[in-house]
Amino acid sequence: MLDPNFYRKDFPMLQHHQMQGQELIYFDNGATTFKPQPVIDEVMRYYTEVTSNAHRGDYDLSYQVDTAFENARASIAKLIHADPSEIVYTSGASGALNLVAYGFGRKFLQEGDIVLSTEAEHASCILPWMKTCEETGAELDYIPLDEEGRLTLDSFTEVMNERVKIVAIAQVTNVLGYQAPVKEICEIAHQMGAIVVIDGAQSVPHFSVDVKALGCDFLAFSAHKMLGPSGVGALYGRYELLDAMDTFLLGGGSNARFDMCGNILLKNPPYKFEAGTPAIEASMGFGAACEYLMKIGMDNVHAYEQELHRYMIDRLSKLDNIILYNEHADAAIVTFNVADVFAQDAATYFNAHGIAVRSGQHCAKLLIDKLQTGATIRASLYFYNTKEEVDRFVELAAKANPESCLDVFF
Repeated sequence: MLDPNFYRKDFPMLQHHQMQGQELIYFDNGATTFKPQPVIDEVMRYYTEVTSNAHRGDYDLSYQVDTAFENARASIAKLIHADPSEIVYTSGASGALNLVAYGFGRKFLQEGDIVLSTEAEHASCILPWMKTCEETGAELDYIPLDEEGRLTLDSFTEVMNERVKIVAIAQVTNVLGYQAPVKEICEIAHQMGAIVVIDGAQSVPHFSVDVKALGCDFLAFSAHKMLGPSGVGALYGRYELLDAMDTFLLGGGSNARFDMCGNILLKNPPYKFEAGTPAIEASMGFGAACEYLMKIGMDNVHAYEQELHRYMIDRLSKLDNIILYNEHADAAIVTFNVADVFAQDAATYFNAHGIAVRSGQHCAKLLIDKLQTGATIRASLYFYNTKEEVDRFVELAAKANPESCLDVFF
């Protein structure tokens, strides 16, 4: 079993960092993750050793950064078992999902077509399709969730029909942490002529994802949720689909040639989507993050997280003042409220004791409305968290009540 303390030494943020005068316990990994030293070093290598533009210069320094930039793309591809030509650099998962909605959806959707999604999706997985459907005349329909808020294969097959052209869902939902049966959904969707777009922001960082085995057509994920820098992410797309779809960003580096008559010949994927100077240093850091995770082993990351998650759930479920919303989550996400306490007040209480958790609607308003609660608290774990941190968290959770949560404001 993975030993978190072996890896914690790699993370500067975990070395004696304090919050509110107490040792920091960071349980907001679903929002972003801390960065290990090898990732920081790779970003700094760009600034100190290879600063130049990518795919622009004809000199040694530029060739060096070209190599680093493309090696990072290869590492990203290797993590998810893709080919580098199928990896498009984006600003993050949100940018990647918008690229598919605008570049593929607007080009191929027609009036009367259906896009299927769910009420459990992150805003970045649902809003682009709302806008695209509005502009194309297609319809956005929702796959019913079960009583737990889970997408099941039965509910999917009930609504899947030949009018459905796109299925857009998360592999793991960001609030409840449920894993969708993506492989089976892809098989059924493809039989009926639909393509499947997967939000992998909460899956790729936490367990092994093989896009070829899944059979998905597109997969979006962010670097910053998996030890990498912010401002960069990736879109995996089947090459023939990337080749067929449009880009909504044009400029230097994306075209092979153009003329005064407006004739534009775009480069082949992935470069036709990468206009302008990219986030080179962030991309290099993204590649380093993938290499770091592959060195640990994604199966090892997943196994440890599962054990830690179950440990937290088992302890919290014994507390009468804690309302759990996802006791049977597949991912290391624990969503809860403190009885009779507003979520933000409870998060402020934990903050006063050095613990970082997320409160609010988690960019998933449709799901929060379905849960009939104005907001929730989310504790999301990663492989560098420990049972000792969970013990401290549960100890404070047991003491949380309207009075103790109010006291921190005075």
